[in-house]
Amino acid sequence: MLQAGERPATTFQGLPSSLLLLLSLSVPTLRGLTCKGPGQRAPAPRNSGSMPIGNFRSKNKMAILPLQLPLMTLPSLLTTLIVWASTRCQSMETNSPRAINGAPFPWNNMRLPNYIFPIHYNLMIHANLTTLTFSGATEVEIIVNQPSSFIVMHSQRLQITKATLREKSQDNRVEQPLTVLEYPSNHQIALIADQPLQIGRQYIVTIEYAAPLSESLHGFYKSSYRTQKGEVRMLASTQFEPTAARMAFPCFDEPAFKASFSIKIRREPRHLAISNMPLVKSVNIAEGLIEDHFDVTVKMSTYLVAFIISDFESVSKMTKSGVKVSVYAVPEKINQTGYALDAAVTLLEFYEDYFNISYPLPKQDLAAIPDFESGAMENWGLTTYRESGLLYDVEKSSASSKLRITMMIAHELAHQWFGNLVTMEWWNDLWLNEGFAKFMEFVSVSVTHPELKVEDYFFGKCFDAMEMDALNSSHPVSAPVENPAEIQEMFDNVSYEKGACILNMLRDYLNADVFKAGIVQYLQKYSYKNTKNEDLWNSMTNICLIGDTQKTDGFCSRNQPTSSPSHWSKEAVDVKAMMNTWTLQKGFPMITVTMRGKNVHMKQELYRKGSSHSEETGYLWHVPLSYITSKSDKVERFLLRTKTDVLILPEEVEWIKFNVGTYGYYIVHYEDDGWESLTGLLKEKHMTISSNDRASLINNAFQLVSIGKLSIEKALDLTLYLKHETEIMPVFQGLNELIPLYKLMEKRDMDDVETQFKAFLIRLLRDLIDKQTWTDDGSVSQRMLRSQLLLLACVRQYQPCVQKAEDYFKKWKESNGNFSLPCDVTSAVFAVGAQTTEGWDFLFEKYQLSLSSTEKYKIEFALSTSHDKEKLQWLLEQSFQGDIIKTQEFPSILGLVGRNPKGYLLAWQFLKENWNRIIQKFELGSNSLTDMVIGTTNQYSTRERLEEVKEFFSSLKENGSQLRCIQQTLETIEENIHWMNQNYENIRVWLQKSTSSL
Repeated sequence: MLQAGERPATTFQGLPSSLLLLLSLSVPTLRGLTCKGPGQRAPAPRNSGSMPIGNFRSKNKMAILPLQLPLMTLPSLLTTLIVWASTRCQSMETNSPRAINGAPFPWNNMRLPNYIFPIHYNLMIHANLTTLTFSGATEVEIIVNQPSSFIVMHSQRLQITKATLREKSQDNRVEQPLTVLEYPSNHQIALIADQPLQIGRQYIVTIEYAAPLSESLHGFYKSSYRTQKGEVRMLASTQFEPTAARMAFPCFDEPAFKASFSIKIRREPRHLAISNMPLVKSVNIAEGLIEDHFDVTVKMSTYLVAFIISDFESVSKMTKSGVKVSVYAVPEKINQTGYALDAAVTLLEFYEDYFNISYPLPKQDLAAIPDFESGAMENWGLTTYRESGLLYDVEKSSASSKLRITMMIAHELAHQWFGNLVTMEWWNDLWLNEGFAKFMEFVSVSVTHPELKVEDYFFGKCFDAMEMDALNSSHPVSAPVENPAEIQEMFDNVSYEKGACILNMLRDYLNADVFKAGIVQYLQKYSYKNTKNEDLWNSMTNICLIGDTQKTDGFCSRNQPTSSPSHWSKEAVDVKAMMNTWTLQKGFPMITVTMRGKNVHMKQELYRKGSSHSEETGYLWHVPLSYITSKSDKVERFLLRTKTDVLILPEEVEWIKFNVGTYGYYIVHYEDDGWESLTGLLKEKHMTISSNDRASLINNAFQLVSIGKLSIEKALDLTLYLKHETEIMPVFQGLNELIPLYKLMEKRDMDDVETQFKAFLIRLLRDLIDKQTWTDDGSVSQRMLRSQLLLLACVRQYQPCVQKAEDYFKKWKESNGNFSLPCDVTSAVFAVGAQTTEGWDFLFEKYQLSLSSTEKYKIEFALSTSHDKEKLQWLLEQSFQGDIIKTQEFPSILGLVGRNPKGYLLAWQFLKENWNRIIQKFELGSNSLTDMVIGTTNQYSTRERLEEVKEFFSSLKENGSQLRCIQQTLETIEENIHWMNQNYENIRVWLQKSTSSL
């Protein structure tokens, strides 16, 4: 019976009579005799050499006796048969794709055939930084596992001038020309050979080509910077992840096609070339032209290849194990590289020790690129960064900048093991790369830089992920993807933050030592290979260490304290079964807790925003719960694997707090008077529970308001305790929940309540604001809290703050920008200064001269807060143009203007009018495009705006109408409308009643 998408097996009419005998002795494993329908991949052969010939029934049902014949006795006949069948299949394909010259293209799948594999690439790249073009020659050694008359590779926007093929043998240097067919829709070329390629033989394909340097920020692209003297200098750099290596050289551009690379770069003497591996030699090949030869790489995926041609300078240090670490930057900023260099050395040494696997390359470069779309990229041996992600100006960079740089370096260096050494098989499991690297940021920096206290910020990442994961348009951590736009969309909060959060949850459940042993086993087993989800869980299973665990029936069991005989027996840890519930279904659970004396009734269900949340069924997680009570601060644990269960406490308690330390990826609803008890605890003795637990209560309360499980009045009552809070994370979480409420009001005609709510927020935090000094004193957390509180107070026109900021700005302006402002208060000072025309113009003048990325961002933020619509429009145009303000800053500036009550309509209009130009610079599905769509629309809260957004995006057709971010923003606007309709009046009444309590 035919399955969907399949076609009937080919008939044998017209086959040469000499082959009919062979056909009657057919080999079942010659699957080339079955035509593949569109979308089916040709399977890899099961074996080679001598194959058994089994029973075969021909068209006339005549039975043929089974025979055993060695394939090697019939090589030419078999080859002819397979090639004939392949050709026959193509002729039967009525809707086969067409190459750009009109010829039939022999492959109709986004994925490449899996019977031709690359082994080694020789690349030669010659970039001309005057004409902004490059030429190249790719020589790729391949091995063939199935006879084929064509080779399919990736190539995008490359002008191929020559393609040849030869066998890799000493006695055969004859090159045969290849016919090149191009199929741009799939970024593919087919190289057609005169004679079929034979099984098991190795060939060398040589392709010569040319192309302009990319105008976007991916592929092999042009970048530039302006010196303080005003000279513009050009450079060329690469950004290949996920699917842009094909823009620089023809290749097998899928992560599972790993190979080694020998790279040669041609350059002018005034430039420097760097790549993944160290320089071996430089050769003068013509006057004014040098060719750099780099050492052979380890086996790796194409997206990790990197090369840069520039006039960068560098600083270097050696690790204890002898790895040379270097940081590269433009000459005028080389003095800002010291912090990154020290951090990189420390972190690389940490990872070598933690993973118990030596870093496999002789060097690790970190390069600050003037034009860079994302934050950073983990190219093996040559990690690249946006300048703000690597350069630290001792005089002007803030505490948050130091934290961000350290975390970014930790992330990219973790990738040298997770992602580079062991790589996901396909982009559906991107989280194996990104979730692990995000998780390892916190593990590594908490040890190497304890003063940053990064562990305090981890759960905030989980709340960020939950914001997206609560929508119906979310996706499982491991989700099917095929085309480049779908792949790009996987680089989101679910793959990164949720991936990291479920790993942290598993680590807490297993214990740190067991978890570490499991991931080390995973890395050792799959080094230089590709993996799937289940490979990780299999590596975690059967890992047992002395102390907390023991092995029972093949699983590790926790020796749990016995609180209840029915629930706290030795619990078998089936990691795969548990974690599949977190990676193979989207969303997360809400745990509803009901106290009945000593009995704690628990129920899990899907948390989902929107009208459809109550209709969802079939979701079930293995939830590792933890809790403390009013009678015991000892953390107890329980694995909830069913919809409902009952926990029996030793005695009755006043309150119970689940998800201790916020290690779990779930929210908790305390029914009956549960929330009142916890709110009372916060008001009376908030230090009884940790700052993370206080922050999670704030978050959970407002999430429950969204689905009608808790009233807005109770959530707002809970926040009143913030008047006495001093820790950064509860305060930040309070701001994260309260600020969006008045941002929604700004988009409606609600001036009175909006003004009252803003005043309430300042009154709530006034005591803490007044305690802030206008200095850079204190810990990193204290400095970050100071910076955000003073900025909030000044933007909200709190007069003591505004007056202080005006005084500082006047001094700074009168000194022509030479007065040294405290780093932590600069944002507040600039935001106040930007509110006058003269101040705004002065800030922009200083922006053009600044060498500090941190200072530049603070000025961008300040300029975006202006209430002058003409200036906001000019700012949008300048940043999109990319001359004075880099185009990389445009998504951020568009979002900032979109959140400005005077600029949000300008931002939306700009996005609509320039959409087609925007997607030329920022790829469909990219994080930048997602930020722009959501940043300009996700605070709308009226039906009219929703219809307008729907109408625009539905008109885009293939230019983006199906993007996930569009579904997300439509869902969010729907939720905003529903939320405001349900809660606005209640907020108005609550504000009137609560004024006296502050």
